[in-house]
Amino acid sequence: MISLIDIQNASRIIKQKVIRTPLIYSASFSKMCDAEVYLKLENLQQTGSFKLRGAACKIDSLVNQSDGCTGVVAASAGNHAQGVALAAKRAGLPATIVMPESASISKQEATRAYGGEVILHGQSIVECIEKAQKLAQNGNVFIHPFDDPDIICGQGTIGLEILEDLPDTDAIFVPIGGGGLMAGVSMAVKSVRPEVQLIGVQAAACPSAFQALQEGKVTCVESVKSIADGISVKQIGQLPFEIIHSLVNQIVLVEEDQIAASILLLLERRKVLAEGAGAVPLAALLSGKSDFPKGGKIVLVISGGNVDSPLLDRIIRQGLVWNGRIMRFSVCLEDVPGALMEILKIIAFLKANVLHIYHERSGWDIPIHLSHVELELETRGPQHILEISKTLEESGYRLCNLS
Repeated sequence: MISLIDIQNASRIIKQKVIRTPLIYSASFSKMCDAEVYLKLENLQQTGSFKLRGAACKIDSLVNQSDGCTGVVAASAGNHAQGVALAAKRAGLPATIVMPESASISKQEATRAYGGEVILHGQSIVECIEKAQKLAQNGNVFIHPFDDPDIICGQGTIGLEILEDLPDTDAIFVPIGGGGLMAGVSMAVKSVRPEVQLIGVQAAACPSAFQALQEGKVTCVESVKSIADGISVKQIGQLPFEIIHSLVNQIVLVEEDQIAASILLLLERRKVLAEGAGAVPLAALLSGKSDFPKGGKIVLVISGGNVDSPLLDRIIRQGLVWNGRIMRFSVCLEDVPGALMEILKIIAFLKANVLHIYHERSGWDIPIHLSHVELELETRGPQHILEISKTLEESGYRLCNLS
């Protein structure tokens, strides 16, 4: 088991190798949940996530070993890969990173840009870890993404920084994948202020830590694809589990629509770009599932911001839909001049913005005297959608496929 002293030593080791990320207050989120909400912005860390902390700590320990280290091997879908590649490059060590064949091109290229040699293998992190462990021989050392004391100590430095910047913190929300970040932060925080509530957050699509706590042992879970791919780990690490089991107050599961909405909220309200895993703390806070102290000082660890641009576009659109900011429907109009203009007049009067129009009159299922129109509108929210629907229906329009 690691200790506070170990994490404090890690803090001294990596002090000149990582960015001390800011802790910022959010008035918007504070009003939403009746608390003082602060964001620990690890998305601003070099490489775009907290993973550099653990990697820098681990590689420092390898460099200082008496028997030496000729290179490192790691397995990751993205963030750990980039952290290890950069930390190894700075230490003058070659780094080989095994990534899933489905890993995004942008994350592959970022890892290569930091000096890592990328090998694509398998479809899951488990397969990547197995491959990486086989490659770790002849002086090369495998760096586990979360089940390693040095990695956990490096990630735990975030907890020390939070308490230094906000000594009277009441609760901290932390994403959980393999558990290294949650384990490190928990050990650091609970060792200094045991009364602080530690709330872990997982995507409901992959509840490995939640299930492990339910069963009292590490277990492998079934999972489905999630926006929060950075924490989609089917089995929590053994060492992180032991720490989390004894120190964490609660684990909350959040759904995909809540994660997408939180990514959008972070962008719009604080101009913070967070990946899915980085946005789950806000999703949990706003879900009402957590037992945080009302009126207290709450910290959300925004663990990373490495989201692919094409995916971000889809997430934003989905977030707008789930937040009631986009309205879609179809309607049949008389196929006469001015019919489309009349419905658009009503929409304009109601202050909705037309994003897309699809007008069809030649479909096999469309009566000869009618045309089929599909509309996508930008709205202010759910109440605005209700107002638009009611007004159009009262004006004689029959809305279909409303979403």
